Amino acid sequence: MEVQKNTSFGMPQSRVNIIYYADQYDADIVAAFGEGGTVKKVGSFIDLYETVNKLSVYELDVSILVEVQPNVLTEALGLVETLKKNWLSRNLVVIFLLTEKDPSVTAAAFQARVADCYSPGISFADVKLRLQFLSAYKILNEQLKHLPEAPLKQYKAPFLKRLLDLTISIGALIVLSPVLLIIAILIKLDSKGPIFYTSKRVGTGYKIFDFYKFRSMRVNADKEVEALKATTANQYGDSAFFKMKDDPRVTKLGNFLRNSSIDELPQLFNVIKGDMSIVGNRPLPLYEAEQLTTNEWSMRFLGPAGITGLWQIIKRGKSDMSDRERKKLDNFYNKKFSVWLDLKIILMTVPVLLQKEKV
Repeated sequence: MEVQKNTSFGMPQSRVNIIYYADQYDADIVAAFGEGGTVKKVGSFIDLYETVNKLSVYELDVSILVEVQPNVLTEALGLVETLKKNWLSRNLVVIFLLTEKDPSVTAAAFQARVADCYSPGISFADVKLRLQFLSAYKILNEQLKHLPEAPLKQYKAPFLKRLLDLTISIGALIVLSPVLLIIAILIKLDSKGPIFYTSKRVGTGYKIFDFYKFRSMRVNADKEVEALKATTANQYGDSAFFKMKDDPRVTKLGNFLRNSSIDELPQLFNVIKGDMSIVGNRPLPLYEAEQLTTNEWSMRFLGPAGITGLWQIIKRGKSDMSDRERKKLDNFYNKKFSVWLDLKIILMTVPVLLQKEKV
């Protein structure tokens, strides 16, 4: 699959300071974090605790990576519990790197309030992106103000919602497969470049994932964003969200794909993977998500991310939607989402798919 990647702008700060305990992942950690920050390896859990315990209040901009093999799980969880009891270290970002996949270990890790837990097949580039967000913005929801009293809420799709997602996404891909093939051919004929475009997006719980679309812009359009922001009015006004009317980067075919929302169809693969739901709050580009750090805004990341949602059916593409309105819609869905609300939103989405305004 030919894919254009977005790696050029809006990235969080690249400097990450690491203290880690690892054997199997040692070389991967050094390769991923060796440039642009400090990386310190310790030889045991005791050494790790003692190293953290010696940090001053001016040295707390560190994150902790812990390789967890099955025979050391108890020690790893004990380390986290001890760190959470210390007022200086309780808010440090701790990530578990499992050497063997085990859902029960992952559940125990989140119960112990680690920031994240990765199973084998780890992309350390993604781990670094995750750490860049967590290190800069430790307040992911209102519960974090009360650490260590309450565990961090982790969103898990209800069974019926996940069943609805899989039924719709798999069914749509089967039915629409001839259309997808035709669109792919037309994109190749319309302009130079790959068929698909992928970018890093921030979804549920500030999880970073690869977000798929049909390419609707010329190649390397991302590199033009900063220049366009300086010379072009933001369709959303003075907002963290950026969109321009009559975007010059969009190809001829791209205008049709975007206005008909056909460019969004590859996100059905994101739904099957579990990155998103059919209905939810829109996953955001990194440069937008890193600006939404207040408790009120961060609540939007506690619910499911989705292809369509309240934004799309109420005022899609409208420039008169304020940040306050967006926030209210996101937080309303986060608190009230259900299968019945999802079905209603899906039905209301159909009339706005073919729209006159350019978005």
